[in-house]
Amino acid sequence: MTRTREDLRSRVAVAMRYRHGQDVAPVVTATGRGLLADRIVELAAQAQVPIHQDADLAEALDKVGTDRSIPPELYAAVAEVIAFVHRLRPTTARATPA
Repeated sequence: MTRTREDLRSRVAVAMRYRHGQDVAPVVTATGRGLLADRIVELAAQAQVPIHQDADLAEALDKVGTDRSIPPELYAAVAEVIAFVHRLRPTTARATPA
């Protein structure tokens, strides 16, 4: 299947990190469109990083910029993504050492 130039540009991928106790808020670590978006998703899959699809949120996060904390207006939407990731983890991976 041949992708159109518009199709390539319309796809967006965003990578984030959140280090509890270190980051004030989640941080955008990478963004890309088209082939770069494909590569971000490919690398995430290879690293077994959970992938959550939400085109509207990806567009909003793409505007934040790399190495920047997400703005407060995106906290609720990103919290849903973090909850999604936590639900995918086995219970033992979530346990904290005593």
